[in-house]
Amino acid sequence: AIHGYNHPALNQAILDQTQKMAHVMFGGLTHEPAISLAHKLIQLTCNSLQKVFFADSGSVAVEVAIKMALQYWHTIGSPEKNKLLTVANGYHGDTFGAMAVCDPINGMHSLFNNNITQHFFASPPSCLDDTADIHSFEQLISQHHHELAAVIIEPIVQGAGGMRFYCPDYLVQVRKLCDQYDVLLILDEIATGFGRTGSYFAYQQANIEPDILVLGKALTGGYMTLAATLTTNKVANGISHDGTGVLMHGPTFMANPLACSVANASIDLLADNVWLGQVKQINQQLKQELACCIEFSNVADIRVKGAIGVVELKQAVNMKKIQQQFVDLGVWIRPFNKLVYLMPPYIIKPDQLSKLTQAIITVLQDK
Repeated sequence: AIHGYNHPALNQAILDQTQKMAHVMFGGLTHEPAISLAHKLIQLTCNSLQKVFFADSGSVAVEVAIKMALQYWHTIGSPEKNKLLTVANGYHGDTFGAMAVCDPINGMHSLFNNNITQHFFASPPSCLDDTADIHSFEQLISQHHHELAAVIIEPIVQGAGGMRFYCPDYLVQVRKLCDQYDVLLILDEIATGFGRTGSYFAYQQANIEPDILVLGKALTGGYMTLAATLTTNKVANGISHDGTGVLMHGPTFMANPLACSVANASIDLLADNVWLGQVKQINQQLKQELACCIEFSNVADIRVKGAIGVVELKQAVNMKKIQQQFVDLGVWIRPFNKLVYLMPPYIIKPDQLSKLTQAIITVLQDK
């Protein structure tokens, strides 16, 4: 909810669209909100991304990205390239293809390990040193490139897998290795896109371009479920190589006109770049106000990136207890595992943000 809640421009976009058409299945048909949104996403992203597939959630968009990579290699005559390489501590969603590239040990999907495709996991990128920890990734891609369809990774910020931040140079090296070994690169920006890390997209901080890009969450300003998977002409033409021209996926509610309309309005709100200053202010305030938490005996680390603030504890929180403590203080903060974190709307006022940070300090002091 990057623009906050009940935003008049976003409300109006949905209301206006309801007077025209609420939904039509996006199969053999098209409509103006989707066309407009596709054009905007192509203009906002890097030059190589020229094709857009609209899905109805982030997890489904990851499935689409994986299918794009698999179908690309199959159609151009390399069906043996059907595995994925990723890094530990990653999170990409809760559907089966997405679960298969989430952290298999520390993730939330261990119950299904016997039911999902087994892929390759490199050591996670270090928060401190990117040069040393690329070796695990380099070793795996060099050994298995003949069977790898794609690498999938969250750029700069690993989300629900641990809220870990890493340096852009790691991504630069990943891109070079993908090019060297002829492996597609999928970047999952569902959590990081639209300004959250301080740049419009996180991959821009590494000055690289993906073969496939996945967007969601803030795409609609948090109003409705919608996601997009963008790819290059090379991948799109490869998928069409056998003459069918059909990507084997088609959600009923893909490119829902209401969702596309509010996404168009959300992107328009970002056009004046006011968010840049807002995110910078949030970043500075989070650093200043959360810094004292490092003195608490139960705190292992404090880290801030863009408009993301994370307090990592030494042990997992008691969810039932800590959630109620936050509610009693008049705030909604949802910790998980060892993490207490904030990802506030960009329009948050300093005193409102201080109320959130003070609640964290109050609750963690009591531990």
